[in-house]
Amino acid sequence: MLIDSHCHLDHLELDDRPGGLDAVLAAARERGVERFLCVGTSADNRTEVLGIADRYADVVASVGIHPLNVERGPVGEAELLAWARHPAVVALGETGLDYHYGDSASQPLQRQSFITHLQAAAAASLPLIVHTREARRDTLELIAEYGNQACAGVLHCFTEDWATAARAMDMNYLISISGIVTFRNASALRDVVRRIPLERLMLETDSPYLAPVPHRGKANEPQYVREVAEFVADLKGVSYTELVARTAQNFFRLFRRAAA
Repeated sequence: MLIDSHCHLDHLELDDRPGGLDAVLAAARERGVERFLCVGTSADNRTEVLGIADRYADVVASVGIHPLNVERGPVGEAELLAWARHPAVVALGETGLDYHYGDSASQPLQRQSFITHLQAAAAASLPLIVHTREARRDTLELIAEYGNQACAGVLHCFTEDWATAARAMDMNYLISISGIVTFRNASALRDVVRRIPLERLMLETDSPYLAPVPHRGKANEPQYVREVAEFVADLKGVSYTELVARTAQNFFRLFRRAAA
């Protein structure tokens, strides 16, 4: 089963797309994609994300606050736990730390929001979807201090080094690979992916962002997770069928509610 383990269906530009989201998902299904995880990034988009999951039987959802959205209003643990009670929710997040833009004033807010998500995920026995960019040390330290290794989570759209991947896997986290691995300048990431055990891998598009080669420069769609899967299978020297089967097993092992 081919799965897009991280996509933002509510962010897709559909005005010029005949058939809208129905057509986007149908195109993905035609290419073998059988499940989609639509990821929440703010309190504002929660209703839309959950509405999409309610509308499509093969879409599940997460709820949370992206680190670049914390200044628009962080949420407390009780609120996250209330959001998590929706039957379509299989994880909390996308949360984490993003220091890329050098806004040091937001970093304490990001760290507190991440801690709150870690604590809520532990309380709800749910996995966490983690975004980390230029904040690897703080990300790993907070996971180690506040996370629940039993339910753990995933470092999504992974672009960090092997040491970061290894430490995360030591804490029972999975590593999700996006179309970035196909980019010409991603040789260091490809070296990391070769070393990640199959039982720790997942695949994603992060659509509508980061379309893989040969679609780079276009809007990304869930159907392009197939290109990611084909590329990673070749990179790791395994068959496409094996890679898809193993990553699906990992998805359902992590997101246990998705298998219900």
